[in-house]
Amino acid sequence: MKRKLMLGGGVCIILLLLSIVVSLSIGSAQLPLSHIVGILAEHLPWIGSHIEVNWPQSSEQIINKVRIPRMLLGILVGAVLSVAGAGFQGVLRNPLADPYSLGVSSGASVGAAVLIYFGLQFAWFGQWSIPIVAFATGLISLFLVLKLAMIEGKLKMETLILSGVVMQAFLGAFVSFLVSISNQTINEIIFWLMGSLAMRGWSYTYMISPYLIIGVVILLSYARSLNLLALGERQAAHLGVHVERTKLIVLIASTLITAAAVSVAGVIGFVGLIVPHLVRMLVGPDYRLIIPLSAIVGGIYVLWADTLARTLLSPTEIPLGVVTAFLGAPFFAYLLHKDKKTLRG
Repeated sequence: MKRKLMLGGGVCIILLLLSIVVSLSIGSAQLPLSHIVGILAEHLPWIGSHIEVNWPQSSEQIINKVRIPRMLLGILVGAVLSVAGAGFQGVLRNPLADPYSLGVSSGASVGAAVLIYFGLQFAWFGQWSIPIVAFATGLISLFLVLKLAMIEGKLKMETLILSGVVMQAFLGAFVSFLVSISNQTINEIIFWLMGSLAMRGWSYTYMISPYLIIGVVILLSYARSLNLLALGERQAAHLGVHVERTKLIVLIASTLITAAAVSVAGVIGFVGLIVPHLVRMLVGPDYRLIIPLSAIVGGIYVLWADTLARTLLSPTEIPLGVVTAFLGAPFFAYLLHKDKKTLRG
C-alpha cells in the first residue's frame, strides 16, 4: 500500500506541477513557460533571491494577482469535491453517489441563494455565513434524500440516486424561483447555479483550505472502516466497525466540505463522481489510497476544466459548472449503463 501511495502520489504531484505551469501560461495574454517558471521560483525560499528577472512587470502582475489565486482555488475546490465524492461512494457503497447526484450540492446552493437574495451574506458570521448556512441546507437535503431512499427502515441503494435526482430537481426549481423574482441579485444567484471561479481572490482560498484539511483528515481516519464496509454492513460490524457512527461521521464530513466548495464556487457537478472512479481504476479499491490521490487528481481535473472554461471562447468565459457537466454527464451515463443490472436489483 505504501509503495502504491508513494508511486501514485509522486506521479500525480508531478502531473499537478506540470499542469500548474502550463495552465498559468494559457489565457487571453499568452505568457512564455520560462516566465511562469521564473515567477513561481521567485517565491521559493533560498531560491527567489537568486532569480534573474527577465520578464515584464505586467506578466508578474497577471500571474500573482489574477491567475495564481484562481488556480489555487480551482485545485482546492477540485480536491474537496473529489474527496467528498469518495466519502459518499464509500459509505453508501454506490458507484453513482457524489455530492451532485445526491442533491447535496443543490441543497448547499439553496442556502447560499437565500442569503444572497435577502442580503444577509455577512450579517451573522462574516465571510463564514455562507459556508455555515450552505452546510446546514446541504445536510438537510442529504437527510431528506436518505429518508426518501429508505424502504421499511432500510436504505435501498437502488432508489438512492433516484431520490437524489428528485431532490436536485426540486431544489433547482426553488433556486430558479429566487432568480425569477430577483432584480438586484439575479447575477449573483445565477453564479451559484452554474459555478465559476471568476473574480475569486485570495480570501476564498484561505476560507476553503481549513475545510479541505479537516475533511481529508477525518475521511482518512475512517479509510479502513470504508474498506470493511465494502464487504457489507454485517461483515463490517463483525470485524469491529461501528457502522452507524461511521456512516454518520463520513456523511457529515463529506457534506461539510461539499458546502464549503459550493459556497466559494457554486454548483460544480460530476467532479466527485468522475475522479474517485478514475483513481479506483488505477490503484484499486483501497480507500487509504483513493482518498489522498482523489484530492490531487481532483485538483488537476478542475484546474484543466477551468482552463478550458476561460480559454475556449475567450474573451467570453464559460461557467465552470457547464464544462464539468459536459465532461461528466457522458461518464455518468456510462456508469449507469454499466451498473444497470445492479440498479434493477
